[in-house]
Amino acid sequence: MASVVGRRVNGVANYSLFRFSLNFIRTLTSSPSSPAAAQNPNKSKRRKKKNLFEVAQFLPNWGLSYHLAKAHWKEVSYEITKINLYKDGRHGKAWGVAHKNGLPIADAPKKISGVHKRCWRYLPNVVKVIEGPPNSTSSTESGLKVETMAS
Repeated sequence: MASVVGRRVNGVANYSLFRFSLNFIRTLTSSPSSPAAAQNPNKSKRRKKKNLFEVAQFLPNWGLSYHLAKAHWKEVSYEITKINLYKDGRHGKAWGVAHKNGLPIADAPKKISGVHKRCWRYLPNVVKVIEGPPNSTSSTESGLKVETMAS
């Protein structure tokens, strides 16, 4: 019985010596993949861009009547008129009126394509250009037309 215990102790000692030598060789041969990664492993990566819904969620009323545009668009934006969100709040459908240089391109809103792509941004300084001063004579003329039709 003593010889069996002795053989087992020798086997365990040989195994641990073998394991120690493998770990030692592994530490000598392995090196960090890059010196920058070894110095600061918690270094922040590039920030992830946002889709339309992730931008609109921080605007009042989910961005309705605000101007959003894709990052690569120049002088073109959408004024959001309607948003249908899925349950997770990061996906859905959106409708809006296209604008170019602050003026609407179309009268009716249309479905916005590419709302899930990660390239959307909020345009805080969209200036709505008024084509001319309001004409006071046209309002009085329309008032006269209403009176004539009523009589």
